Amino acid sequence: MYFLLFKLGFLCDCFDMKQTLAMISIFGALIFGSIGAVVVADFEAGFAAAQKGDYAAALREWTPIAEQGLAAAQSNLGVMYFEGQGVLQDYKTALKWYALAANQGNAPAQYGLGQLYHNGRGVIQDYITAHMWANIAAVNGSEIAPKLRNAIAKEMTPAQIHAAQKRAKDCIAKNYKGC
Repeated sequence: MYFLLFKLGFLCDCFDMKQTLAMISIFGALIFGSIGAVVVADFEAGFAAAQKGDYAAALREWTPIAEQGLAAAQSNLGVMYFEGQGVLQDYKTALKWYALAANQGNAPAQYGLGQLYHNGRGVIQDYITAHMWANIAAVNGSEIAPKLRNAIAKEMTPAQIHAAQKRAKDCIAKNYKGC
């Protein structure tokens, strides 16, 4: 179940789905009032559909709330386009959704950006940027980002690693804007 949660780009590297959904519901209701409850319901409906493999329904639920700025939905759309789940595989569109969510501090999306830059999918391959995003994802709680960061580091010089670490520090200090 953990792998499925991560593949869907869910909010955190969690095992307890019910607890996580409850936290999202409470947070959404507190922050957004009744509108937030609708957003959370749409997010949950999309998540349930994706768990069943009904990616068309997940896409219908997540796209409007992703367009409204919900980072978790943006990240999940990034995964769907990265994997070609219910949509044609499209790394540039995955990049778009991942970037929107990553700029809001979403660790799974930050990890996704690290993957895209590491492999040169939808972007020019860039180990410094890949390392930066994997490092940021690790700082933000992704349990699998350190493995990606370390794999990328094996392909870099010490000067490149230093540059990536500085960019990560600067990016975090700027609250992920202009990274």
